[in-house]
Amino acid sequence: RRLIVEDPHFGNRPVDLPLDVLLGKPPRMTRDVSHRPPAFVDLDPADIRIKEAVERVLRLPTVASKEFLITIGDRSVTGLVARDQMVGRWQVPVADVAVTTTDFESCTGEAMAMGERTPIAVLDAPASGRMAIAEAITNIAAAPIAKIGDIKLSANWMAACGHDGEDAALFDTVRAVGMEFCPALGISIPVGKDSLSMKTVWEAEDGQREMVGPLSLIISAFAPVSDARRVLTPELRSDQGESDLLLLDLGRGRNRLGGSALAQVYGATGREVPDVEEPALLKAFFEGIQRLNREGLILAYHDRSDGGLFVTLCEMAFAGRVGVSVQLETLSGDRCGDELPQLFNEEAGAVIQIRRADREKVLAHLVDAGLGHVTHVIGSVAGTADERPRIVMRCHDRVLVDEDVLRLQGIWAETSYRMQALRDHPDCAREAFESACDAENTGLFAELSFDPAEDVCAPFISGSQPQMAVLREQGVNGQIEMAAAFERAGFDCVDVHMSDIIEGRVSLRDFKGLVASGGFSFGDVLGAGRGWAESIRHNARARDEFDAFFHRDDSFALGVCNGCQMLSSL
Repeated sequence: RRLIVEDPHFGNRPVDLPLDVLLGKPPRMTRDVSHRPPAFVDLDPADIRIKEAVERVLRLPTVASKEFLITIGDRSVTGLVARDQMVGRWQVPVADVAVTTTDFESCTGEAMAMGERTPIAVLDAPASGRMAIAEAITNIAAAPIAKIGDIKLSANWMAACGHDGEDAALFDTVRAVGMEFCPALGISIPVGKDSLSMKTVWEAEDGQREMVGPLSLIISAFAPVSDARRVLTPELRSDQGESDLLLLDLGRGRNRLGGSALAQVYGATGREVPDVEEPALLKAFFEGIQRLNREGLILAYHDRSDGGLFVTLCEMAFAGRVGVSVQLETLSGDRCGDELPQLFNEEAGAVIQIRRADREKVLAHLVDAGLGHVTHVIGSVAGTADERPRIVMRCHDRVLVDEDVLRLQGIWAETSYRMQALRDHPDCAREAFESACDAENTGLFAELSFDPAEDVCAPFISGSQPQMAVLREQGVNGQIEMAAAFERAGFDCVDVHMSDIIEGRVSLRDFKGLVASGGFSFGDVLGAGRGWAESIRHNARARDEFDAFFHRDDSFALGVCNGCQMLSSL
């Protein structure tokens, strides 16, 4: 019970103290808690029609598009964002992992992903903790990471401590995650936080009411990335010849529906919940995906989570605007009647797209990794460029699903559209929704009329490096990428804060040009740029500096975002 930091260079211990000195001596706490049996609400798949289930699940907010949340914010601050939420030409928000690059010169970076399986905790709290970590790992596996031990987790715990059964559930889950599951994976949780009062009580006309939030473990995973250019996405490819779709089923055919989106949309909980009984299998999955990615054998990747296999395949089809043909008998063998659990169970796993020519090599790699018994070839990308893409799923000769991809995407996107229409201008929200599902929408593409490698500045700066002041003010966050752009164009950039000019540490007479960078200056309120200009006008030194700069014949200025408004106001 000591904190020790050893320095091998000097052979000493610069820190060596009892934890009691650091943490004090808090009084020991004893809690007498008991477990509460879960309240099951059975789900009977026999009473559910697949077509109706498809539409209900795609509309559930936890499954449906989150575009209304994403488009309200700036996804490109710093210029180092290599992978955001939007995937493919049609910018569909289905990315598994976020990736930023280390700097503007290299291709190394950092990956971030999340995992959360709170509905499972209503039935089995420790299983929900294991599944949250499994989801974070199957998400972050889309990025090239050297080894699973490089992943670090942040754990955000939420529970209604003091409520019947919740303390015991929290204890069980912490023990399962922190003392069993993560050590078996070789992953640490160095940081986290907790909110342990997830219960509210109030008086209503008919008596006292209470609302209790279920135990929740929200996992954020972080890891260094070896090459940000090799991040996998869910976008199905139709330009690589014939291809196959493989399901890596870490649930090993159990197809448990407890706590699933399917159960929720039918007002049920189910009984058996997904779980990860073999941490070694999850570890093998991560290492197998990394090996296939290093060898360039994966065309598309998407983890299986909310909504199950059906939603995974739909989102991959939405991103690539291609059809898929799936044969479920590869999962069930000669059995029939298990299609609903196969399509909507949320066991850990993923779907990958591979070239058909690489099938034997890929399967051999997966067998070597110990994943042969959980790997299933379930279908292929279908259709031609002249056809509207369709999602077709069969079991033996029976057609279970045969739907237009864009119709399903419209159902999946409608929940987000309805929310956005309440918040934003409803006509703009409608136009964005209609465009996303428009068969005539060609998506984003570039047809360059110039050579991006050409040095267009060279004739004007004649081999010299003119000094450029990269100007910033409180809240500006675009100065780093702005400096990188000018450095690449041949300028010598200097970081200049407004306080440097006001206090006389820097003079604009030393610079050939200045750029007023963009960002959330002054809280990003309307007129923030004019506020920036007023701060210059009301300071004599700053006013004189800018006045002299703008009256020189050999100077130039550029504004970006709020910087444009600042310069025009001056």
